[in-house]
Amino acid sequence: MRELVRTNDIVLVSAIGALLDGANIHHLVLDQNMSIIEGSLGVLPRRILVHEDDAVEARALLTEAGLSHELRGDD
Repeated sequence: MRELVRTNDIVLVSAIGALLDGANIHHLVLDQNMSIIEGSLGVLPRRILVHEDDAVEARALLTEAGLSHELRGDD
């Protein structure tokens, strides 16, 4: 799995999820339920991951959508 984005912005997480779903790219959102621990402060970022095979396509999709500044470094 490759991490695409790490953010505290739940609206951005939703938007990226919709883009990936629309392109039929399976993804995981990790740390989504950490608000139980943090007390709903939004301090802990959510992480969006895609399968290694889909990483290039997903990065291109987000870049095309104007979200390249949100992408994590490509290791």
